[in-house]
Amino acid sequence: MTAEHVLSPVARSTTRTDLVADAIRTAILSGRLAQGETLVERRLAERLGVSKTPVREALIGLAATGLVVIGPNRGVTVRVVGRADLRKAYEVRLLLEPWAIGRTAASGHAADGARAALAEARALLAGTDTAALSLANRRFHRELYARCGNELVVAQLDTLQDLAALGSVTVLWRDRPTWPEEHEEHETVLAAVEAGDPALAERLTRRHIERSVARLS
Repeated sequence: MTAEHVLSPVARSTTRTDLVADAIRTAILSGRLAQGETLVERRLAERLGVSKTPVREALIGLAATGLVVIGPNRGVTVRVVGRADLRKAYEVRLLLEPWAIGRTAASGHAADGARAALAEARALLAGTDTAALSLANRRFHRELYARCGNELVVAQLDTLQDLAALGSVTVLWRDRPTWPEEHEEHETVLAAVEAGDPALAERLTRRHIERSVARLS
């Protein structure tokens, strides 16, 4: 399936580049644009109903976050995430995400979005759509760390979560599907956040990520 057949036109907006970037990011993370696939500006622009300029700007932005690679010969391709790449992403997450989720737990913010994402993931556990499950897991994590009060940490974690979502299906879950175990771990993290216990939320998040790192060893 080529890139022009897996994207829908975006609505007109003054932030068209952001909308285009979001559309391409979602297609990549859902697997509709495969790792290693070449992305042609003209075809993407036609399918999205925009000019090539916002597509070009969006691809430059996605290259900065590591989701696509701009090469001298092949143009722009979707990044291929290997085991070493995924391990590095998890190691940096380990430094930032426990702290961020602990801050969210201390803030007293409602965790309704995380609860909804967790329910979506639960409904997908018995199926075969691992890409959708990976995206639901990404939304769950983001709903928790995005309320930490530090936009620099959130931006860094967004990039790391993109790489984690991209690599989970093709690397982490390929040899040994662990999503039922991860779902149970998510339940305990969310319970700690909802209870307003930052120390427990931080400790459980750290343990959750450490287990993912161990699975990559």
